[in-house]
Amino acid sequence: MVMTKKIYFFHNWVELLFRWCLGAIFIYSSYHKIIDPAQFAKIIYGYGLFPYCVINLIAIILPFMEFISGLALMLGIYPRSAAIIINAMLLIFIISIAINLIRGHQFSCGCFSFGHKSDSNSVQLLLIRDIICFLGGMQVIVYQKTREFCLLSHG
Repeated sequence: MVMTKKIYFFHNWVELLFRWCLGAIFIYSSYHKIIDPAQFAKIIYGYGLFPYCVINLIAIILPFMEFISGLALMLGIYPRSAAIIINAMLLIFIISIAINLIRGHQFSCGCFSFGHKSDSNSVQLLLIRDIICFLGGMQVIVYQKTREFCLLSHG
């Protein structure tokens, strides 16, 4: 007799939970950046990684990408595509944070508010949080079954 074990990680309600949590995180994180792009540009400048000529452009476009992708995930509008965009942003965030951690550079994350500069412990927590979000996005990307509460989906 062969026993099959059901993997709950790929259950449709688990996928929905990942989608909604990741979408809510990105919608929430975009709010203060959309309201105050000048302050967000200063935070991007503080990373010391991007050419000065594109910092303002990043500060204006990135928050709207976060908002629209997060909303698409929550509403189920092409969730795989939205998760790919979010994971691309997360990968950039992970690399940027890791580079500054390695350099010992103190900076303000700018993730959810414009606050104080991060110390190495909080930067490590940022990395862990972003990696967990990245893995949640990967679950949405590789999910192959029927998705719950999707308005538009291409598979």
